[in-house]
Amino acid sequence: MEPIDIAYAGAAEQARLIRSGEVSSSEVVEASLARIDAHDGLLNAFRVVLADQARSEAKNADSVRGEGNGPLHGVPIVIKDDTDVAGQATLYGSNATDRTEKQNDAEVVRRLRAAGAIVIGKTNVPELTQWPFTETEAFGVTRNPWSPGHTPGGSSGGTAAAVAAGFAGVGLGSDGGGSIRIPAACCGLFGIKPQRGRVPLAPKADGWHGLSVFGPIARSVEDAALFLDVVGEHHTGELPFVQAVGADLGKLRVAFSTKPALPGPVGQEQKDAVAKIVGVLEKLGHSAEQSDPSWGAVIPAFVPRYLRGIADDARQAENFDALESRTKGMVRFAGLISDRRLQKAMDSEEKVAARLNGVLDDHDLLVTPALAAQPLPIGRYANRGTIWTFNGVARFTPFTAPYNVSGQPAVSVPAGFDSDGIPLAVQIVGPAGSEALLISVSAQIEAASPWADRRPVLSV
Repeated sequence: MEPIDIAYAGAAEQARLIRSGEVSSSEVVEASLARIDAHDGLLNAFRVVLADQARSEAKNADSVRGEGNGPLHGVPIVIKDDTDVAGQATLYGSNATDRTEKQNDAEVVRRLRAAGAIVIGKTNVPELTQWPFTETEAFGVTRNPWSPGHTPGGSSGGTAAAVAAGFAGVGLGSDGGGSIRIPAACCGLFGIKPQRGRVPLAPKADGWHGLSVFGPIARSVEDAALFLDVVGEHHTGELPFVQAVGADLGKLRVAFSTKPALPGPVGQEQKDAVAKIVGVLEKLGHSAEQSDPSWGAVIPAFVPRYLRGIADDARQAENFDALESRTKGMVRFAGLISDRRLQKAMDSEEKVAARLNGVLDDHDLLVTPALAAQPLPIGRYANRGTIWTFNGVARFTPFTAPYNVSGQPAVSVPAGFDSDGIPLAVQIVGPAGSEALLISVSAQIEAASPWADRRPVLSV
């Protein structure tokens, strides 16, 4: 196989190739590193590339290749730089954070390594992971492989850029308001925000007062399912998620809506993407009808937790004064959120979720746009103040945050490209604990309307 084909094979196929002996782990790692050397100078997906370590681990993986190895044996992956990797600092996209190297992996990284994965680098994030674009004073601008003049999204923007560019077949993201689904949508990838509690956050006890979870950003549904099997908790009797790929779903009842949770326009391209995926589902034999969620008080239930979560992270910074001025503004806003108001927002979750999910009382799934508009141009919010940025990005991403409040799983599914070759996407939401259902239906969509074979022009 050519190195570029190895790099773009995806994590599940790379694992199969290594297991069969068709390629070595060293070949897969070298294919990834060659692409990083060629293209990350433009994209800036990585905060740090662990080239020597990855080569050493690949050599070790090749020495024990065979049956009995983990499901990701010898496969390079990327880790978002809000998650601890032993021997590396966790910098959260900031000049203000502690530069001390971590002694231990986060639990999610430990599980990935136990499955045989090789961490090839840590990926860039917006400062304290707070924005749906990845541009920082500390580490510069991260760009979208499909259109370098546009953002790859955020806050898992570096992870999405890396996977889309063929630097790795799958990567770790985190999602406190859309930060897996948004960059997956921007970069033409499949992303899963799992059920809250599915993937351990340790050594963190919590993320943004219950909003944030870990999950995969991947080239294919199978890649993401394999990743989630490795890092996630399974309930008694629950089958591996990879078995949901290709599973017979029967006939599903699908609701769809393009009504946002906040006042503001939704682009025609986003509406067309929903119509396209609904059409695919109907051709697959599922029924679909328009039915709008009752957004109700979901935004007041989200914002206090979001602001206080950012402020909590900021106050843990080693040098608060080194934070970006816009981040300091977010901390000032958070100062308006009393402990009582925060608790009220958290206490409202069950009622808000019940109202939000009324649409799922009569339907199995809900399809919405992933974004309200196409990916932001690089620099759209450069030198803008806190209020301007906060209001602007809220209207760019009104569909994702509600499901961080409710805690239920949701995915971003590619839906083709616009006339400029920039990816389109939809969000599909399921009831609590429905990751297997979402994986199954997403795999059906992928089989009917494939996306993983498309490569950005950087692959030429």
